[in-house]
Amino acid sequence: MLTLRGISVISLTPFTDAGDVDVNSLARLVDFYLDAGVHGITLLGIMGEANKLLDRERSQVIETVVGQVKGRVPVVVGCSAQGTHQSAHYAKEAAQLGADAIMLAPPVNQKNLELVYEHYKGVAKSVDLPLVIQDEPTTTGVTMPPAFFARLAANMDTARLAKLEEAPTTVKISRILEATDGKLDLFGGLGGMYFYEELARGAKGIMTGFAYPEVLVKVYELFTSGDQAAARKVFFQYLPLIRFEAQLGVSGVAIRKQTYKMRGAIDSSAVRLPAPQVDERTVSELFDLVEFLGLSQEA
Repeated sequence: MLTLRGISVISLTPFTDAGDVDVNSLARLVDFYLDAGVHGITLLGIMGEANKLLDRERSQVIETVVGQVKGRVPVVVGCSAQGTHQSAHYAKEAAQLGADAIMLAPPVNQKNLELVYEHYKGVAKSVDLPLVIQDEPTTTGVTMPPAFFARLAANMDTARLAKLEEAPTTVKISRILEATDGKLDLFGGLGGMYFYEELARGAKGIMTGFAYPEVLVKVYELFTSGDQAAARKVFFQYLPLIRFEAQLGVSGVAIRKQTYKMRGAIDSSAVRLPAPQVDERTVSELFDLVEFLGLSQEA
């Protein structure tokens, strides 16, 4: 079974200004992530605009990243879709292309948890890869209580990891750990907003696309080395930028792409429509905040 810990960065999918997948920028972005010290890379999540990719583009993204990583860190591939057959197809493809694990969210707006359970069961049976249960009620409209996670963990051998996005993640981490007797390795989310508190509650790490992943790596390494005071200091020092990325009404993906472009990791900040664009004032505020925090505008 895969051992995943620390920062599994949710990868962007870079596009050219014309809207095509930019494989050259994607390969460079992978090296950027690895140079930042991340412990894993997660593809085709919300941050990766997976719902706006063609099937052949999904394959292109997986092949590019797996080929660039060369086994240095685990690669998790998002396989979420509305249909079980569709998600199972994505899972099989991910396995064939070299993924180390798959991530799966519930079908959007499926309120019947029995059907959600059968969806997870069907996809889990399709491959032997570890399954990351993605809890994202804001996007999916599906709330999965701790008892539901316990049922998944008890009945599916590969369901041993979960990424949590339901606020407050801190409370949910504690409740799921209690409900599952610690059988699930839990990862925080929400852009890193509560990363320090998530670690203190027992999370094994975080899956997020924060544009300065080296900051989260430092927090994690300090925390796990036993210097929690130093970890907390670093986290709260950079929390204003984490908060800025998470603005409601402005695409967090677009803001992050602006930052990664600023840092030279990708060539274009283009996001696929429909999506809110970042106005010049917001970009200026971003640059001002980065400068204020003493962060580099380069890779």
